[in-house]
Amino acid sequence: MAEDNSRQSSGLPGLDQVLMGFIPGDNVVWQVVSIEHYREFVVPLCQSAQKSGQKLTYFRFAKHAFLVPDGVPAEVHQLYPEEGFETFITEIHEVIEKNGCGGFYVFDSLSELALDCYSDRMVGNFFMLTCPYLLNMGAVAYFAVLRHYHSFHAAQPIAQTTQLLIDVYRYHNKTYIHPRKVMQRYSPTIHMLHERNGDDFQPITQSSIVSEVLTSVPWPGMETPTFQVGVWNRVFFQAEEVFESVRKGNYPPSKAREVFQQLLRMVISREPRVLAMAEKYLTFTDLLCIRRRMIGTGFLGGKSVGMLLSRAVLLKEDPGWEDRLEPHDSFYIASEVFYTYLILNNCWWIRKQQRDPEKFLQNTEEARRRILHGRFPDYIIQRFENMLEYFGQSPYIVRSSSLLEDNYGNMFAGKYESVYCSNQGNREQRLEQLMEAVRIVYASSMGQEALLYRARHGILDQDEQMALLVQRVSGAHYGHLFYPQLAGVGFSFNPYVWTKSIDPDSGVVRLVFGLGTRAVALRDDDYTRLIALNAPQLRPENGPDEIRRYSQKRVDVLNLESDQVETLPFDEVIEQSPGLPAHLFSVPDSELEQFTRERGGVYTASSLLSFDYQLNQTPLVADLKRLLKSLEKAYQHPVDIEFTVNYLDDGSYRINLLQCRHFQVRGIGHVNAPPENIAPEDTVFTGSGAVVGTSRSVRIERLIYIVPQVYGLLPMTDRYSVARLIGKIIHLDARRKERCTLLAGPGRWGTTTPSLGIPVCFAEIDTASVLCELVQMREGLVPDVSLGTHFFSNLVESDILYTALFPEKDGFILNSEYLMSQKNRLLDLFPSEERHEAAIRVLDFPSETENRPLWLHANCLNQSIVCHLQTE
Repeated sequence: MAEDNSRQSSGLPGLDQVLMGFIPGDNVVWQVVSIEHYREFVVPLCQSAQKSGQKLTYFRFAKHAFLVPDGVPAEVHQLYPEEGFETFITEIHEVIEKNGCGGFYVFDSLSELALDCYSDRMVGNFFMLTCPYLLNMGAVAYFAVLRHYHSFHAAQPIAQTTQLLIDVYRYHNKTYIHPRKVMQRYSPTIHMLHERNGDDFQPITQSSIVSEVLTSVPWPGMETPTFQVGVWNRVFFQAEEVFESVRKGNYPPSKAREVFQQLLRMVISREPRVLAMAEKYLTFTDLLCIRRRMIGTGFLGGKSVGMLLSRAVLLKEDPGWEDRLEPHDSFYIASEVFYTYLILNNCWWIRKQQRDPEKFLQNTEEARRRILHGRFPDYIIQRFENMLEYFGQSPYIVRSSSLLEDNYGNMFAGKYESVYCSNQGNREQRLEQLMEAVRIVYASSMGQEALLYRARHGILDQDEQMALLVQRVSGAHYGHLFYPQLAGVGFSFNPYVWTKSIDPDSGVVRLVFGLGTRAVALRDDDYTRLIALNAPQLRPENGPDEIRRYSQKRVDVLNLESDQVETLPFDEVIEQSPGLPAHLFSVPDSELEQFTRERGGVYTASSLLSFDYQLNQTPLVADLKRLLKSLEKAYQHPVDIEFTVNYLDDGSYRINLLQCRHFQVRGIGHVNAPPENIAPEDTVFTGSGAVVGTSRSVRIERLIYIVPQVYGLLPMTDRYSVARLIGKIIHLDARRKERCTLLAGPGRWGTTTPSLGIPVCFAEIDTASVLCELVQMREGLVPDVSLGTHFFSNLVESDILYTALFPEKDGFILNSEYLMSQKNRLLDLFPSEERHEAAIRVLDFPSETENRPLWLHANCLNQSIVCHLQTE
C-alpha cells in the first residue's frame, strides 16, 4: 500500500468531520435508492480533486446519467461489460496500474452490472478483486449500489471488503447518511445517523427521528445464502408465493388464511386468545417485517408479542396514531436460540432438572456460571453483527421476552433481567457488550427468583423458552448522557383511588423524568408523580409543602462514557444536558429561594421538577387515556403499559409504546364498615392513605409485627437476617397457605437499602394477605406508593393489600402497647432465633392471651384502614 497517509477531502467539510477525512486506500460504497443520491456526493468529490490538483478517473459503464460535472477535468474510460468479465475487469485494472499511486476514482453504479450483464455473485467477485487493488495503490474510490437490491452473494462480499459503507436516505426532502462501516478511525458519533444541511452534517440525537428515517425504507432483514435457507425460511418464501397467487386470483382467500395462521403459530404463539388477537390485528406484511428482524428461529415471546399487538391495535383502530407514536425498529432473538445456547454450553440437563418440584433449586449457581461464560454459534454472532451495524452507535436495551412472560395470568414482573447497552466503542467492543447482555438475561431465566415464581404458579413443567426483545433506547443524547424526557407506566384501571373524585375506570399513570427504571423498580431515595387520568390535577399529597417534598428529585440516565445506568440529581442532569428544553419540565424552586433569603443565606438557583406543562398545556393526558382505553377494549381486559414521551424541536411529542400486558386487577372490592365506637383498647391500628389493592374486610389469623424501635437499632447485617427469617415464618406451614397473614413493619418492604426498611424479596412474602408499612423508623422517611413498580405488580397479581400508616396524619393510631403485651410465638416456631425475639413478634388470633378474632377493614375508595379486635 502507498505510504502517503495524508487525509483526503470529500469536498464536503461536514462530511470530512464526520468521517475524519479519507485515508489513501479508502474504498467508499454508497448505498442509495436513486442514482441522484449518489451524484449528490460524487460532485463535491470531483470538485475536491480539481481543487487539490489530483487526478480524477471516471469509469463509465452504466446507462444512468453522466456523474462527473461539467468543467471538472477527468479521465473518462468508457467500458463495455457485455464484452465479458475478464475483459471488463482487466481494462479497469490496467488503468489503475498505469495511473500509479494515489488519485481519485469514480465508478458508475455496480447495480447496473447485475441488471444487464453479471450475476450478483460476479458483482461481488468484481468488487473483491478491484477494492484491494485500489487499496494497495493508495487511491480514494467511490462506488454505488442500490440499497436492498442485491442478494447475499453481492451484498456480503462488498460489505466485508470495502473500507467505508454508507447508507443514504432521503426523508421529508432532507438527506441523511448512516455510516455503517468505517475502518481505521473511531469517534463517539461516527456510526450515528447524520442530517445534511448544506455542507454541514449533524448527528441525529433523538431516537424518534432516527427510527422514523431508518424505517422509511423497508429493511431487507438478515441476509441468508440460498444454500442455507432451511425449512423455516422456506415456509416464509412459500407463504409469499401463496399470498401473491391469492392476490392474482389463482388461490381462494381461504388458502391465504390457512398459511397466515400457520405463520402465527410458528412465530407469535400457540395460546388461543393470543392467536385470536394476532389474527385480527396483524397482517401478512407485519409477519414478513418481523421475520426480517428475527435472529434465529422460534417464538418471539410474551413481551415482544405484547409490544407488537398493542401497536397494531392502535394503528388499526385509529390511523391517526401514526403521527403520535414513535416508530419502533426492534429486533427479536427468537426462543430457539436460547435452547441452542443451553445445549452448546452444557446447561440442558440442569434446565431439565428445574422442572422437578423437589430439585428445581439445585445447581442454579452452576447453571448461571456456565451461561455467563458460554459461547454463541458463529451464525448467531454474524446476525448479532448485522443488528449492531443497523443500530450504529444508538443505545439499545436487551429485554427478556420468555414464552410465558406477560402472558394471560403470568406477569413475571421483574423476575428476569433487562440490560441497557450504551453501544459505544469499536465493533469488537460493541459485539462483546451485546453478547454479555444476552448472557445476563439468559442467566436470569434460571435464577432463584424466577424459578420460585414458576413453582408458586405451578408452571415449572411448562415450556419456558427465553426469547429476547432488543429495542432502541427511546430518548436523546445530551452530551454524554442519554435518556427520554418522560417515562412511565400506565394502567387502564386505577387500583389506587385516594379520593371519591377519581374514576377507577379512567386509568392511572406513574410518571418520571428520565429512564423508566425509576417508574418500574422500587426506589428508596425518591418519589414519582401519580396521575389519575380523569383528574390529573389531583394528587395524593396534601398542600404545597408535601407536593414539594414528594416531587421527583433524582433522575436515572444512561452514561455513554461509563456504560452504566446512573442516578443523578435533577439539577445536575439539567446542567449536563445541552439542548434539553428544561423549561418544559422544571420551575424555579421559589420556596427554597424564599427560605434561604429570609435567613440571610446566599441563594443558588435551583429547579423543581414539574409536569404541570404536560398536564395543563398539552393533550398528553387525553392521549394516554385514549390509548389505554383502546387497548383495554381490544384485550377485553384491563392492561398495563410502559411508555416514554419525547418532545421534538417543533413542540410536538412522540409516545413510544414499549410494552403492554394484561393487568391482573380484581377491581375495587367490597368492604364492610367497621363497628362504631370501637374502644381504644380494642383498636390495634387505624390510619388514612395509602391503601392500594382490593377493598376488603378480612379476619387476620396471624400478625407479624417488626418492632420499629428495635429494628431501627439493628446493625445492617442483622436486618438482612431478619428479612430471611420473615420469609421462613411466612412459608413455615405449606398446608396453611390459606392463612390470612398481616405483615407490619417500619419503612419500606422490599427495599434494597436496609437503612430504609426491610429488605425482603417478594418470593419471601408472597403468601401474605396484607402488607403494612409503618412510617416510624426515622424522621422524614415516607413510603412512596409503589404503584407501577415490579414489586407492586407482584402485590397486585397475588392480591396482597398494601397500606402505609403515617403518624402525622389525622386518625393515626398504633396500639404498640397491646402488640407488645401479646404472646410472641417466634420461639415456638424457631427455638434457635432468640436473638431476633425482640425485633420480630409473631401473634396468632385467637391465642393463649387473646381469644377474640382480629379484623381488618380496608377501604381503597376513602383510603382508610381499621384493624381491631372483635367487639361483642
